[in-house]
Amino acid sequence: MFQVLAFIKYWLLQADEHSLHSPFVFDLYNQVIKSAAAKEETEIEKLRQKLLTDPSEIEIQDFGAGSRVNSNAQRPVSEIAKNSSTPTKFSALLQALIEYFQHQTVLELGTSLGLNTLYLSQNKNTQITTFEGDPTLAHKAREHFHQFERKNIKLIEGNLDETLENSLASIDQIDLAYIDANHRYKPTLRYYETLMTKCHEKSLIVLDDIHWSKEMYQAWNEIKNQPEVIISIDLFEGGLLFFDPKLTKGDYILKF
Repeated sequence: MFQVLAFIKYWLLQADEHSLHSPFVFDLYNQVIKSAAAKEETEIEKLRQKLLTDPSEIEIQDFGAGSRVNSNAQRPVSEIAKNSSTPTKFSALLQALIEYFQHQTVLELGTSLGLNTLYLSQNKNTQITTFEGDPTLAHKAREHFHQFERKNIKLIEGNLDETLENSLASIDQIDLAYIDANHRYKPTLRYYETLMTKCHEKSLIVLDDIHWSKEMYQAWNEIKNQPEVIISIDLFEGGLLFFDPKLTKGDYILKF
């Protein structure tokens, strides 16, 4: 019920380019957000369709809240592909954002089957570091990365609460971070705060499923009101956070 009410509110408040006064947001909306669906990658979508019809079961040991899949259970690959993968349109948006801002260092918190990671890694000059807690999913994702010959992906396997901070020690800075891991209030805030230690004023942080639950919406609202956040954009499926102090501060709910 929360998601239904949240979508109704979003639908009533969403704006498009006709009400945008910020040149930065206007250009971003028209050149990237509005046309994101056109970035759909045929070969990745063929893999998605194959996974969506795969009845084989695998044991899931470690899924965070938001996966809609219980931990420590046998689940069909098709169910995981349906419920735990970033939707095509949003993956295409992330790819478009990387191209638009020429991001070089990208982090993804929550690999799952690796479909979204394949979108993120389209630009061979972009280095992707992706984190997955479940070993079976990590194995599946690696198979897909090998299938697509993606050599610019580094997969970190293990408990994110332990692996994230350790991995950041070897990263100079983060250009884009996509948080799609444990969909709870405290872990989301903790991930954000940890990532911010390596972000710069041109960085972009994207939160997935900001309207998935009251906890996630609370986390989104608290994060977007942090003093370092200059522009926040609610696209319902996820939220974008920009930190450039040269921009005009603003909070936007945009049609997507």
